[in-house]
Amino acid sequence: MLNSIRLAWVAGSWFAGMALSVSAAAPVAKPAPAEVLALAERVADWQLRTPSRWKPHEWHNGALYTGYMALSRVSARPDYEKAMLELGRKMEWGLGPRAYDADDHCVVQTWTELYFKYKDPAMIAPATKAFDAILANPASSDLEFTKPRSRDQWSWCDALFMAPPAWLRLSLATGNGAYLDFMVENWWKTSDYLYDRSEHLYFRDSKYFTMREPNGAKIFWSRGNGWVMGGLARLLPLLPADHPARGRFEQQFREMAAKVVTLQQPDGLWRASLLDPEAYPAQETSGSGFFCFALSWGINYGLLDRATYEPAVLRAWHALANCVNADGKLTHVQPVGQTPKTFDPEHSDVFGVGAFLLAGSEVYRLVGGGKAEEKSSGK
Repeated sequence: MLNSIRLAWVAGSWFAGMALSVSAAAPVAKPAPAEVLALAERVADWQLRTPSRWKPHEWHNGALYTGYMALSRVSARPDYEKAMLELGRKMEWGLGPRAYDADDHCVVQTWTELYFKYKDPAMIAPATKAFDAILANPASSDLEFTKPRSRDQWSWCDALFMAPPAWLRLSLATGNGAYLDFMVENWWKTSDYLYDRSEHLYFRDSKYFTMREPNGAKIFWSRGNGWVMGGLARLLPLLPADHPARGRFEQQFREMAAKVVTLQQPDGLWRASLLDPEAYPAQETSGSGFFCFALSWGINYGLLDRATYEPAVLRAWHALANCVNADGKLTHVQPVGQTPKTFDPEHSDVFGVGAFLLAGSEVYRLVGGGKAEEKSSGK
């Protein structure tokens, strides 16, 4: 059902027929900043009034929180930051129970972002204690995903969104460079293991090294690679400009962006299986949301050429907008899983909303809505 914003786009020549009719070469007009912001707020408001089925510390919600925080930097409304402050206080700024698991570190991204503004030591005390314990007793398990305690390492590509931005932010919050060193070392340890240098894409984990899609292609999951590009987009703005690894991070971001943009489908979205889209033809918004976020951030930050990448971003945002119901529900979110699969097109989930809000916040900047970069004042 077309919502009122989408109807406004029709009137303004933004909507050029059903999403499926938009070809990869078809230009898409820029929406007005106010339209982008209104849609992002509508989706955020739907999620605020729709209880999550996940525990507050779990990664699913952690990804959502990053979206709320990004939206709070472009929206004049206090609702989103206020919700995060109330939640953090209720949780006593805690993490998940698994000491080493990257998924349980994701919420630290939000606690540290709030700390940058409010300077309340309580906001980062549990994270500091938890990360200090890891530094004192580093995990010794293998990255091979079938081996015991492999998740004590960043052994699956999703982990590169969950943990590294948290470790970097805590380093800036505390002034402790050991957190930054840990992040850099372990990012490249995982990358050296899971990144396919010929395809410029990440395997989800080691189980997929030899598996193939029906068309014979390697299995590269859209959301998994979206997690990685989203992780890079959340690292690079705060990584010190003179850090020795900065060039390597930027190079990987550009390599992945150049590959991903070639895999966008005619309707503006990416399919769950990047190299065999026909095997999973359903529209999917979580991986697409992260790609839209990362590519638009890359343009805004000056790492990607606007003329080359902006058309893909505008098509992606247009397609994502067409997956928002009149009440603000984001649809076509592939459920939790390790690999592409079929699902109910009306399905929604908080991590998909988080990706959408991250994307909306950057698209807002892209189309002239002003600056909203995350700032850290450090100690």
